[in-house]
This record gives sequence, C-alpha cells and structure tokens, in this order.
Amino acid sequence: MTSVTINGRTVEVEPGTTILDAARAIGEWIPTLCFDERQDPFGACRVCMVGVEGAPAPLPACTTQVRDGMVVDTRDATARRVAGAVVELVLSELPEPPASHTELAAVARQLGVSGTRWPGTVHERDHDDRHPYLALRHELCISCGRCVRACDEVQGTFALTATGRGFDANVAAGLDQGFKDSACVSCGACADTCPTGAIAELSLLDLAPEPLHEVTT
Repeated sequence: MTSVTINGRTVEVEPGTTILDAARAIGEWIPTLCFDERQDPFGACRVCMVGVEGAPAPLPACTTQVRDGMVVDTRDATARRVAGAVVELVLSELPEPPASHTELAAVARQLGVSGTRWPGTVHERDHDDRHPYLALRHELCISCGRCVRACDEVQGTFALTATGRGFDANVAAGLDQGFKDSACVSCGACADTCPTGAIAELSLLDLAPEPLHEVTT
C-alpha cells in the first residue's frame, strides 16, 4: 500500500492510485471538467490542479499517481487560482451562462467564479436538432472531449469526432451529417457525460432550470 497525506489527512491506497481518486476516497473535493470516472484520465482541462509538497508547480490530480509519503494540498492558493482562471476563460467563450444543473455551473459555484474578467468573442448559437432524441448545441461545447471518449471508450460506436482547433474546436456527428445519419445508436452516453449541456436529450431541454447567473461581459 502507498501512504499519502491530503489536506492533513493520511490515507493508504493501492499503488498506481491517482491523487484525484485518493482525495475522493476520503471525501476531499477537487474540481474537474474533462474527467469522467468511466473513461481513461485525459488531463486536458487543468481544473484539477493541486499543490504537492516539493513540486515546483501545481500538478493535475487526475493523471498524477500518488507516491509513498506524498503530501497534497487540494486547497493550494496557486492551484485554485489556476482552476478559477480556466473556468473564467471557458465562461468567456459562451454566449450564455451554463444552466445551474450542469457540472460546469457547479464547478464555477464551488470555485467562486460568477463571471469572467476577459470578455471577448463568444460562440454563435448553432443548434443541431436532426437527431430524434438528442440536441447538439455547439455554442455550449467547451472541447473537453468527454462526449467523444464516451462514444469511443464506453459505447464503442465512434459516432462523434473532435473538430477544429483553439476557439473553433468543437464536435461533430459522423462527417458532420448530424446524429440521425451517423453511427449513433441513441445510447445517450454523450449527453450523460457532457458537463455543459451542449449535448442533451430533447425531452429534458424544456425541463432544465434557468441559468443561475449571468456571465459578465
């Protein structure tokens, strides 16, 4: 077993356990956006950064394995500042705030982020409603990759594809012919994992609560 101390609490975990999993085992919260426990850790969003004693800079909790004697501070000021800045940048690209029930909104609330200091160009509203059960709202996509990996790793369908780079990064169904004419089997794994509501079940859209707050621009 490997001994690691997290926020002053020592826990014994199996070798190869990540900091994120060790923290969750003792009820310590670490924010995430690109992480889904059903998928392989991706380490793309940099929201799960934590302080580690002896490390020159914060480390991503979802991909960093614990080592014996490691001391972790999930509330490290620099790590939290990085996480908050990432969430602010994500919010700055959205044409509307995330609905209060979404994972993005929950992370923003827990990090104390209510808007963005960097207003600028936002994504134009672009809805794909060609699927009989699912809606793809491109403007809410934050390119976390979870929907693509859910389709590939969990369902094995490979119906979704990551497209573009930078501000133009997004997802498409098949060769952008829409869900209906793609290899989609309507399993809903993409909607289940999406942290922003960019992919959602059509039957649930009218039931979704209103956004919790406005994004400052």
